[in-house]
Amino acid sequence: MVNLSDKSVQGVIFNIQHYSIHDGPGIRTTVFIKGCPLRCLWCQNPESQLLQPEVFFNQEKCVGCGQCAAVCPCGAIEIQEGKARTNRERCKGRGKCAEVCPYEARSLMGRHVTAGEVFHEVAKDEVFYESSGGGVTLSGGEPLSQPEFAAAILRLCKEAGLHTAVDTCGYAAWETIKEVLQYADLVLFDFKHMEPAKHQEYTGVPNRLILENAKRIYRELRRAMWARIPVVPGYNSTKENIRATAEFISRELGSQVKVHLLPYHKMGEVKYKRLEREDGVLHIEPLEEEKMEELKKIVESFGLETVIGG
Repeated sequence: MVNLSDKSVQGVIFNIQHYSIHDGPGIRTTVFIKGCPLRCLWCQNPESQLLQPEVFFNQEKCVGCGQCAAVCPCGAIEIQEGKARTNRERCKGRGKCAEVCPYEARSLMGRHVTAGEVFHEVAKDEVFYESSGGGVTLSGGEPLSQPEFAAAILRLCKEAGLHTAVDTCGYAAWETIKEVLQYADLVLFDFKHMEPAKHQEYTGVPNRLILENAKRIYRELRRAMWARIPVVPGYNSTKENIRATAEFISRELGSQVKVHLLPYHKMGEVKYKRLEREDGVLHIEPLEEEKMEELKKIVESFGLETVIGG
């Protein structure tokens, strides 16, 4: 029986992606939850970092008509040199500007929904889950940033017999992790960098808690786990770091953990421009296929099943 109290729990999401094949086994529906405690320099979903909704702005479409500035309740928009400009410190993501823009230069990323509304949407794909061995994945952002909301969605899915997965960076209090992951069949655990100082520099947080949580999830909660390693040239793509990551997974978690090497891609860079931020444009190129294969062989040398990509 569906828990009625779960259905009313509210949260903020920025996308629901149907027919996903990269976020767990089979055909899945991925729910992207807003909020993340990390600030990875290579973040591919910068619109996921803040809990509140945010406005995407496509400057190329803007004609400077001023309608957005006229309705903004925060006074966050002004027209400069024939184009709109957004004061991001003032903007609260209300979305009034997106509603009135006649040229669709503005769109709202993020919306308030209930767990029941999310469940109603993902349940539409149940026939695909049954035929492919798929299910529902919570991603983000970081699902643990909204633990009550994430747990409510997962609990509704579990009560309906749906397979559940959570994609997490693992940076959260243990009590939060236990509360949410008790309803997860699979954990997709992200490993950013094994060297503490570089992890702090590249993500904004240390990695000690993350690594401890990885071990406890696998050993104490006994959850099936896939390890996901974003491979970012110039940051964590060295053979030494990949070897250290594989050694940790093999020694502390075990050979049953499947490893996914995720090549860096540049699709996230345009999102920084839409958020009127320039800090996320790294100006680097993805690693060549040959180099990715070399890293794959390193991980495999530790007895770990390894694939390139999601």
